Amino acid sequence: MELSAGQVWMMASAAMVLLMTPGLAFFYGGMTRAKSALNMMMMCFMAAALTAVVWVLWGYSMTSSVGFAGIVGSPLTHAGLGDLVGGVELIGAGYSATFAIIAVALISGAIADRARFGAWCLFVPLWVTAVYCPLAYMVWGGGLLDEEGMIGSVVGEAIDFAGGTVVHISAGVSALVLAIILGKRHGFGSDPGHRPHNMPLVMVGAALLWFGWFGFNGGAAGSAEQAGLIWINTLAAPAAAMVGWLFTELIRTGRPTSFGAASGVVAGLVAITPACADVSPAGALGLGLVAGILASLAVGLKYKLGFDDSLDVVGVHLTAGIVGTLALGFIALPVDGEGGGLFYGGGAGQLIAQIVSVVLAVVLAGAVTTVLGLLIARTIGFRISSEHEISGIDRAEHAESAYVFGTTGAGTR
Repeated sequence: MELSAGQVWMMASAAMVLLMTPGLAFFYGGMTRAKSALNMMMMCFMAAALTAVVWVLWGYSMTSSVGFAGIVGSPLTHAGLGDLVGGVELIGAGYSATFAIIAVALISGAIADRARFGAWCLFVPLWVTAVYCPLAYMVWGGGLLDEEGMIGSVVGEAIDFAGGTVVHISAGVSALVLAIILGKRHGFGSDPGHRPHNMPLVMVGAALLWFGWFGFNGGAAGSAEQAGLIWINTLAAPAAAMVGWLFTELIRTGRPTSFGAASGVVAGLVAITPACADVSPAGALGLGLVAGILASLAVGLKYKLGFDDSLDVVGVHLTAGIVGTLALGFIALPVDGEGGGLFYGGGAGQLIAQIVSVVLAVVLAGAVTTVLGLLIARTIGFRISSEHEISGIDRAEHAESAYVFGTTGAGTR
């Protein structure tokens, strides 16, 4: 059987999405202290490795096979993917794996500088299995939130084209939970050493994320018309979000920053993810602008509320994920002249469906991550020692340094 154009595009998109995780490693790595950069990158790379193993052995099966009460699919139906060999379904399995990889990798930024690497390596497969797979099944696999599912049939089907709830809200909530469980870094809120140590690396990472996001959003496009809409929206929303974030910075501090530009782009990408195929280009601009402003304001809440989200996973991904998901209740385009958001006269039905999906994602991710985080913390321990945190997690966990200064062989900051 020859490959169709759609199958080739999905394979190319999968490669683009996979590149996002190394891009995230650059983005996060530059945002940490110099003596934590390698550990941050290793957490992202291990998220990719461990999730890929889980996906082949049981993860894909849990998101795509006959399920249990609409909550999760059987882990045994496609275990090992051997029954898919020789079929085109393997292409979809590979594409969906990259979403699970980036979802769990996002969480790592909230616990930068202080998480034991071994504990993270245990957390990754557990979270993918217990949080990501059930949520992906509920939204995309015919589960509870499907139009024929137990919840979707009552409140209507929620729109989540590329992962607003499945990826970003679940990761954002889980990041918040782990940040609280691990506690604050030493000097949180007062130590200038917690600022990003390499902004060019952050900008490179943001650029790679923006590039890969065209595959993230567009890989599942069902037609050329839909692909074109997704492409333009994935260009427009982050551009407007960057403008919104920088404008907010300018008003608040008098200076637009490169950190704000990079973070604004990511906020816009997150916001357009669930909505990329269902809003107009003008709607994408408005959505991006609002997401950039609100995410810029939200990142400062950690200081007021007292939780240490090291790299603003909660402020950016949770905030923009919720904004993008709920916005569909207002600006979703009608389909064949029917439905749509409130601004198109579609009534409150779509908004209610979006709210229900957000609540379900928050409750599931929050509750399960709490159990997993506390279990790991109280058994093998999740946080490194104070001495190792102060001296640098790269040396303590990996016996390496990102940079060599002078002849000491150890990067310090």
